[in-house]
Amino acid sequence: MISVLRTPSYAKLFGAQIVALVGTGLLTVALGLLAFDIARGDAGIVMGVAMTIKMVAYVAVAPLATALVARLSRKPVLIGADLVRAGVAVSLPMVTQAWQIYILILLLQSASATFTPTFQAVIPSVLPDEGDYTRALSLSRLAYDLESVLSPMLAAVLLTVIGFIGSAVLVASTRFPHIEVPPSAPF
Repeated sequence: MISVLRTPSYAKLFGAQIVALVGTGLLTVALGLLAFDIARGDAGIVMGVAMTIKMVAYVAVAPLATALVARLSRKPVLIGADLVRAGVAVSLPMVTQAWQIYILILLLQSASATFTPTFQAVIPSVLPDEGDYTRALSLSRLAYDLESVLSPMLAAVLLTVIGFIGSAVLVASTRFPHIEVPPSAPF
């Protein structure tokens, strides 16, 4: 299955897919944390609605997007979908209401629902051999499945590492005055 990564064009596209999946997964986690911050006790309801919007976007937008972009050049469509997702990420600090989370989830998942079929439509052009195409689709599907499991864990690791390492760097860069060690005392 991994042999298809020897084709430079597919390897770059697959790398783009991985980065986009991780970004979408982390954004989804961030939107969940934001929902908790905004809605507090109603965060479960907000997230339930947001995840419903996510699923509806995938089911409804993917076929529409596929039909709408079928005649367009695929490269700008993929770039455009990534730029929409980047716009969602940049707008996170400005969110103050639950309805804004719903719009961001709709935009994020609609961009993802546009990216995925477009990405899959590019694969046969890059890998014309049927066996390579099948392996590439399998690898792509594996990446999608792993993203849903790994994104929450990756978000937790990043938050932990960035938080603690950031704290350690700040403490290390702080100039402390000379502090006399107190004499030892019995415990």
